[in-house]
Amino acid sequence: MENIGTETLIFAFGLTLFAGLSTGIGSAIAFFARTTNIKFISIFLGFSAGVMIYVSMVEIFVKAKSALVMELGVVGGNWATVGAFFSGIFIIGIIDRFIPSAENPHEIKRVEDMASPDSAGRNHKLMRMGLFTALAIAIHNFPEGLATFTAALTDPGLGIAIAVAIAIHNIPEGIAVAVPIFYATGSRKKAFLHSFLSGLAEPLGALIGYLILMPFMNEIVFGLLFGAVAGIMVFISIDELLPTAEAYGEHHLSIYGLIAGMAVMALSLLLFV
Repeated sequence: MENIGTETLIFAFGLTLFAGLSTGIGSAIAFFARTTNIKFISIFLGFSAGVMIYVSMVEIFVKAKSALVMELGVVGGNWATVGAFFSGIFIIGIIDRFIPSAENPHEIKRVEDMASPDSAGRNHKLMRMGLFTALAIAIHNFPEGLATFTAALTDPGLGIAIAVAIAIHNIPEGIAVAVPIFYATGSRKKAFLHSFLSGLAEPLGALIGYLILMPFMNEIVFGLLFGAVAGIMVFISIDELLPTAEAYGEHHLSIYGLIAGMAVMALSLLLFV
């Protein structure tokens, strides 16, 4: 692969930082919205899933296959691509499996479901829920950060699309952290801080991935990494984004959002052909 310039690295890292810190937007919504706009969230979570599924299967998987076939031949390259894809699914599935459902950041939490903060609400259970949710989000965001960063290094337009899609799905995660911590402590500052910090795992994943992988980066490593990234993003979309969108009670809106996300992603890719 070509040497990567400093400007490209800064751009890729900036995109990853933007995607991760959008959890702060979710915490702000939790503080200032009296009710959860379920239609808005349902549509945009579906939109995010549509972008991620389309770009994973049409762009990222294809680029992984192209790189691996070039280096390993048609048979070896195809097998390696498929193996990397399902390895990515397996890795993110294992991460998701070990997060308790009570602290899972994709379990629905609505602003109006929480009582006003009082002494009864400021309890250990709520605080524990918020902290473990923040930890769960950090674990989820680590591979997402690597995905965004890697895509931005090779294709800035693709990196922007992935960053926006991940940023959208990080907003409800910010709510999931901020709400229980706020009602456990009564402090907006503490709730926002924990929500904000949980998003830092995104750029941290990018940084660690860069430090570990870049010295060894070649077409084979790139292809395997992109194949795994495609699997990770498809799993996140199917296991997290769509079920979360539908859990808000707006099945058709989430599907409309999904189709719109695919259409927008397809159009944006066609404009750069």
